[in-house]
Amino acid sequence: MKIKDCILSKSYTGFYFDDQHAIKEGAKIDGFTYIGKPKTNGFTSIRMPGEAISIQLVLEDGSIAIGDCCAVQYSGAGGRDPLFLANDFIPFIEKHLVPLLIGENVSNFRILAEKYDKLIVNGSRLHTAIRYGLTQAFLNAAAIANKITKAEVIRKEYNIKTNKWNKIPIFAQSGDDRYTNADKMILKEVDVLPHALINNLEKLGHNGEKLLEYVVWLKNRILQLRTRDSYNPIFHIDTYGTIGMVFDYDLEKIYKYIKVLSEAAKPFKLRIEGPVDAGSREDTMIALKDLRKLIDENGVDVEIVADEWCNTLEDIKYFAINKAGHMLQIKTPDLGGVNNIVEAVLYCNEQNIGSYVGGTCNETDISAQVTTNIALACNASQCLAKPGMGYDEGYMIVNNEMNRVIALANRREK
Repeated sequence: MKIKDCILSKSYTGFYFDDQHAIKEGAKIDGFTYIGKPKTNGFTSIRMPGEAISIQLVLEDGSIAIGDCCAVQYSGAGGRDPLFLANDFIPFIEKHLVPLLIGENVSNFRILAEKYDKLIVNGSRLHTAIRYGLTQAFLNAAAIANKITKAEVIRKEYNIKTNKWNKIPIFAQSGDDRYTNADKMILKEVDVLPHALINNLEKLGHNGEKLLEYVVWLKNRILQLRTRDSYNPIFHIDTYGTIGMVFDYDLEKIYKYIKVLSEAAKPFKLRIEGPVDAGSREDTMIALKDLRKLIDENGVDVEIVADEWCNTLEDIKYFAINKAGHMLQIKTPDLGGVNNIVEAVLYCNEQNIGSYVGGTCNETDISAQVTTNIALACNASQCLAKPGMGYDEGYMIVNNEMNRVIALANRREK
């Protein structure tokens, strides 16, 4: 099956681009916007509408395979590619990529994805958002050509052997509405919750007291609202490096604080994402490696999750082999081609480190469905409910796609 046309259009994502640098420095919220000047290149304001480019590949039989080029909420931060705006990149794709795509055979996803993920144009690799969307379209096209689900394409081409398709845990994110959205998550018995968006020192508290109060509230809220005792979700809270900031990057103090949080969360298990952002890949890796060692040596029942500076497939392998955290977020748009997500999950699984197929609220329904298929096919440790910060919509998209794929694949294997 070959590509006979490629159609591009501008799309919106499920959230916004936010200038992480400005927010970490204390930019104040004004309604749904921020007051102050942006700090990151490309931003004209601290919060900007999220944009994507939809790629529609028209196949020989008239079928349409779609992929959405999109980038993370905090674009341009933590070593990532710069801000991705549709009007800037549609002309680039039309000029440099569309002529190459016409006539390509889409029957084998892996071959085509690896080719374009490594493509050099004007001396550089393609922006991660372009590689992300283009390879989504390739996976959709391969599924159409082979008349199977996207997850089945991945298991077939990467020789992943399992006897049955089983659901993997879904992690939901609350955004700033960490109380109301937590209630929603409890009602739907989400596996992992709530994210909480602790992205500045005001939310953490000047000694970490606000986050501690929130963990206690969340525990009590679950005990109050749950309808069955067997509902025991994992707490996963993203702190965006703020714990390191408030404790002056002293690992002993950070460890002791995380231990207090883990005690407060009991009987529920706690994960802390991004406890430290040391400003570079190497320094962050070392900090998380040493922090995990402290936790493990003292037998504390808490896990830390790497995020910032653990962006590319190379980064993920580096953090995994050094055990820099108990779990690594595979922040899907940051990896470029979705073939790299497959490689990242499989590598983490081999290294016996948690594989979290994450991403960003700033994605689309198309990218969420594709990455859910990959997480399911590769037996990831957990998968992010996305896009958006409203919780319900992203959870619906990911949960329903996962259930559909499992039902189809298991029916075929009977």
